[in-house]
Amino acid sequence: MGLLENKTILVTGVLTDASIAFHVAKLAQEQGATVVLSSFGRASRLTQRTSGRLPSTAPVVELDVTSEEDLAALPDRLREVGIDKLDGVLHSIGFAPEAALGGNFLNTAWEDVATAVHVSAFSLKSLTMACLPLFGDKASVVGLDFDATVAWPKYDWMGVAKAAFESTSRYLARDLGPRGVRVNLVAAGPIATMAAKSIPGFTDFEHVWATRAPIGWDISDPVPAAQGCVALLSDWFPATTGEIVHVDGGVHAIGA
Repeated sequence: MGLLENKTILVTGVLTDASIAFHVAKLAQEQGATVVLSSFGRASRLTQRTSGRLPSTAPVVELDVTSEEDLAALPDRLREVGIDKLDGVLHSIGFAPEAALGGNFLNTAWEDVATAVHVSAFSLKSLTMACLPLFGDKASVVGLDFDATVAWPKYDWMGVAKAAFESTSRYLARDLGPRGVRVNLVAAGPIATMAAKSIPGFTDFEHVWATRAPIGWDISDPVPAAQGCVALLSDWFPATTGEIVHVDGGVHAIGA
């Protein structure tokens, strides 16, 4: 029996098969889960195409996490594709305007900062609450994180948004724990995904991990981070919530 046997998991953020989210969906299916994906706008076509590369093609529902209309419609849209319950959800969503990245920290306008925080942090609360009506007696919410305890080169307001993301997960863990919902994050090392390559200075991260990861780190391998997510989505961490699990080769524990 697989770790996710008879569970239904919503996976957001699948664009290509290089993403951590794709490998979470793939591993979840291999571990017995029914998987449904979400996407929106022009990205939906890419998500649908990538869904065909899973062991079993997963349905894709429309969901813009910044749209109150989409969030309210999520339970009905899931039911339309045959999903009437959820046991877990993967939050793999992040975006910051170009002006909020790349070394422009002191000059970024609030409007750009607000977009980064809305999409990358507040959406964890929005997505979780949209899924709540479909959760049973227990459920697991897992978010993909990038360590926000330090300032990274050129990461700027996305780093601030990730700090808000981490804090949001703790408050959700506090408020939803009595309802049987666990909320945890996986802080992954850098992976050469489509989204990561759009971050100015991504090669700086590569250098940090190449020199400081005590057990090494392969930026082309999303599987270890995906395995961490699947483990947290399973029942093998029944008493763990509000936690950040680092899957980064150990860099978070090593000084300069």
